[in-house]
Amino acid sequence: MKRMQTGVGKTWVAAALGILLCGASQAWAQSTPTTQQMIDQLAAPKTRSLRNLIIESTPETASNTAAPGTAGVTASPAAPAAEAAGIESPAARPSLSLLIQFDFDSAKVRPESREALANLSQALKSDELKASRFAVEGHTDAKGAAEYNRRLSQLRADAVRDVLGQQGVDAGRLVTSGKGSSELARPDQPFAAENRRVRIVNLD
Repeated sequence: MKRMQTGVGKTWVAAALGILLCGASQAWAQSTPTTQQMIDQLAAPKTRSLRNLIIESTPETASNTAAPGTAGVTASPAAPAAEAAGIESPAARPSLSLLIQFDFDSAKVRPESREALANLSQALKSDELKASRFAVEGHTDAKGAAEYNRRLSQLRADAVRDVLGQQGVDAGRLVTSGKGSSELARPDQPFAAENRRVRIVNLD
């Protein structure tokens, strides 16, 4: 009788674990915006609340914990003055942030981020965006040396550009830059996962 109960217990645990894994898989699928959502985000949003969309690719993993960087979209202190003068600041341009996963201490894009980049490439090739140029910014959190983070973020921005190029986006429309941890999305939490991102900014 005891063995039967133990067997039933193991079966129940396995079933529960399967449900949890299924739920995590569904959450990941739901967190990847569609191509149309990306188009709407990058094609001059009508309200500020739509700007700087954060696209979560996966829960925080060790792949981004080493020398990752700050990734956040924050307006610079000069932005209000620029807006008052009728000049659109870079932070005010249509943009979205992707929490792209890379291999540990590397610029190699992990498979779980391929869907988001595939949707992004389709968005950039759409009729609504095909005439625009875009900045691809790499951001890290505040762990590690600032110069190391800047170099790593540049390599990761270049890697995203290369993936987009492989998917048919004209590389001449893309300008990359490594921001390192200089523009944290969460200044109050400099080591937060949200800081490790790739930001796409419409330059036109």
